[in-house]
Amino acid sequence: MPPGGHAAGRPCRRAAMPPGTTSAYFRTRAALLTALVTRLVHLDQGELHLMAEALPPLRTVEEFVDGMALLVRQRLTGEGRRRSLARYACAVESVRDPELRATLVPRENAGREAVRLFLASHGVTDVENRTHTLLTCIDGLVFDRLVSGGDVPREALEGLVAAALRKTPCSTGPHRGAAS
Repeated sequence: MPPGGHAAGRPCRRAAMPPGTTSAYFRTRAALLTALVTRLVHLDQGELHLMAEALPPLRTVEEFVDGMALLVRQRLTGEGRRRSLARYACAVESVRDPELRATLVPRENAGREAVRLFLASHGVTDVENRTHTLLTCIDGLVFDRLVSGGDVPREALEGLVAAALRKTPCSTGPHRGAAS
């Protein structure tokens, strides 16, 4: 493989395109990966926007879990599955490429905002951290099911949502488990 380039023909064959097509548009492997990641993010953002428009406001825990279950199902089947697998492969690549990492960073979108609003409406005070943790855990469940097969059990989503909604007890002393 040429330095910084990609193996002649392999990306074209994998994409079922005529030989030379990808190298005509993307001269290096880095350029090809950046274009791929940009496209994945664009498609994911569009999907989240459409989903947020289609769903009514999420008021109850059951409605919220239903929305999460729908998103997880979309990420594990059909085109969503292919995009999820590509996104995770690119995430591994981004460890060595700050430009890819910056593109893959979770973005503000209608789905993230719906989670924030739901948590805030249920009295969660640390909305930003809880939103991040909840979405990261759901992302981990999706990754696990992509690798291991099967569906994400509804009970797992219910448990994550319950944890995100849990009121943390006020503590004036050391945290449990802390050394005295």
